[in-house]
Amino acid sequence: MPTNNAAILPTPKARPLKIQPSPIGTPTPTQILLKTSALAIQPIDALLQAHAFLPLSYPTILGVDVAGTVISVGDAVSRLKVGDRVIGTAGGMLNGNLSEGGFQEYVVLGENVAAKIPEAMGFERAVVLPCGLSCAASAFFRGEPYLSLRLPTTPATKPTGEVVLIWGGASSVGSNAIQLAVAAGYTVVTTASAKNFAYVNSLGAEVVVDYNAPTAIQDVAKALTGKNVVGALDCIGGPATKQTATAIKDVDGVRKVITSKPAEEDMIEGVEVHFVDGAHFGQDGVAEKIYGGFLGEALEKGSYVPAPEPLIVGHGLEKVQEGVDLVLKGMSARKAVVTL
Repeated sequence: MPTNNAAILPTPKARPLKIQPSPIGTPTPTQILLKTSALAIQPIDALLQAHAFLPLSYPTILGVDVAGTVISVGDAVSRLKVGDRVIGTAGGMLNGNLSEGGFQEYVVLGENVAAKIPEAMGFERAVVLPCGLSCAASAFFRGEPYLSLRLPTTPATKPTGEVVLIWGGASSVGSNAIQLAVAAGYTVVTTASAKNFAYVNSLGAEVVVDYNAPTAIQDVAKALTGKNVVGALDCIGGPATKQTATAIKDVDGVRKVITSKPAEEDMIEGVEVHFVDGAHFGQDGVAEKIYGGFLGEALEKGSYVPAPEPLIVGHGLEKVQEGVDLVLKGMSARKAVVTL
């Protein structure tokens, strides 16, 4: 049996992460064991280390985005096999199982939140996807309190005229949300900084508003006027959640905002606001439909692209803290990646 090392957060707000040996987990019947070749760092990883805003068990291993090679599978696993190159969403930091945290050399994760990637696609390129994809897909396709939208298809469903608002389209979650919405037949109105307009348009957004403009809320509301709005996803958090809620408070359709960051203040009367995270995506059957049904084929055909672009921080677990620090400072249309 090989040895395993992990970047461990021993106590709340400890810094830097501690690199030390950690046991290799054994997959349950529905899980796989992955030899990690690349990992990506999400804002939630940086925020959890810096602020400890969720009640985690310590020591813990953060990290959600992983990519690598399957080295063993549980008895009930049927879609994936040993030797497959995959990406997946690791959920260890939230379920308390150290073997399922992403910042380590060997990770256990569910088959239903893992997908094969094309042979020509590098691990460092593909690993930008999982958490952003899982968060956006949870917000859009899971049932109440989320939006319960149609599932994406390959080829994409023809546009139906229904509109979804995505606040922060150049973020990791937003980059995936745009592509998922378009593949499901929805028209996307999004916000981004002016420098990222071309980027979000390339992913399929039809209308883009500069969220730095003093009239951003009014501009978004105008773009939604007279449209059949099916809901909104806030990918930024903080003041953006209330901005998103304000922009949809008078729309025709669903006045509901799903936010990828917990709301920090009172919202707008008449608008529902619900928090969603990607690490819990595997809790119902929607995950398998996305990872097992849609994603692999879409990646193979090139109709879905890994986005945003990876920013390679370096090689080895020792580089994870550097990546976390970069993310905490803020990143736009990029995602911090560490290779192993």
